[in-house]
Amino acid sequence: MTYHMEYDIQIGNFKVQTLKSVRVIKSVSQLSDTAYIELPGTLINETLQVEDKIHRGDPVTIQLGYKQAGLQTEFKGYLKAIKTDNTKIVLECEDELFLWDVPLKNEQLENISLQSLLHKVAQQVDSKYHVLCDYNFTYSKFTINNATGLDVLKKIQDETKANIFFDGQFLIITPVYSKGSWSGKTVKYDMTRNVISADLKYIKASDKKIKVEIEYKGKDGKTYKASTGSEGGKTIKRTINASDTSSLSSVAQNEYNLWCYDGYEGSLTGWLLPYCAPTDMVHLMDPTAQHQDGTYYVVGTEVNFSNGGGRRKVTIGRKM
Repeated sequence: MTYHMEYDIQIGNFKVQTLKSVRVIKSVSQLSDTAYIELPGTLINETLQVEDKIHRGDPVTIQLGYKQAGLQTEFKGYLKAIKTDNTKIVLECEDELFLWDVPLKNEQLENISLQSLLHKVAQQVDSKYHVLCDYNFTYSKFTINNATGLDVLKKIQDETKANIFFDGQFLIITPVYSKGSWSGKTVKYDMTRNVISADLKYIKASDKKIKVEIEYKGKDGKTYKASTGSEGGKTIKRTINASDTSSLSSVAQNEYNLWCYDGYEGSLTGWLLPYCAPTDMVHLMDPTAQHQDGTYYVVGTEVNFSNGGGRRKVTIGRKM
């Protein structure tokens, strides 16, 4: 059966009729999902004008798929920028993170958990947001000074290495490779049937010699440390404003899990079907390496859609 590709892209009140390509990038390790919609620069020998029809901040919905199977919503967010040249128009889009670039009240917060901190920030950004946090960490002190909601999210991700991402109006903060109520379905990929290409390297945690050391200075002036991993290789050392050794241990274990796991490094590429997104699980079957068959966590996806076809690149990681 020949599958016929279809799309439905809405930007504000403007419906895209002529399309060159679409690229949608999602990852639990990035704060935002992004999309790039490419339109032709000219149509029937006339310059295509869109600036009077669409504007920065307009809501964007991208649906892609096949006529025989229906459309799947691949992206929801906002128009961030319009870039043009003589040959094309590129519309840059961003998910809910777009709305978080707003100034916050200056304040210094003490002994505050990630859940409480981000709930407080979310309420300043927009009361529509809900926070789901299963990352066990408490700051001894967190200072907000001439910062935006986006600045706070970046700082937290940089310090804790947590996965921070949006699912609609839910802001989710979780340790790496964590399964929760937000986790998706299990998708089957067979290397001999629905995988076009693959660049995968199977790795074992036991083959990596990594030690993670996290420390903080308590109110008593003493330095407290938490560490995990093995000696004889790379050592990652960081200092963080934790409130207790339990929070330190959470950060150390999370960063160790980021680097050391049994699973794959790399990606596989298939068609638009089956639909797959970050936090889904891929059940991978490979007749040539059956010992590596199993279920793997989806770290990120990249969808490319054009006259040349539709492809979904899936980055997988830890064996679950």
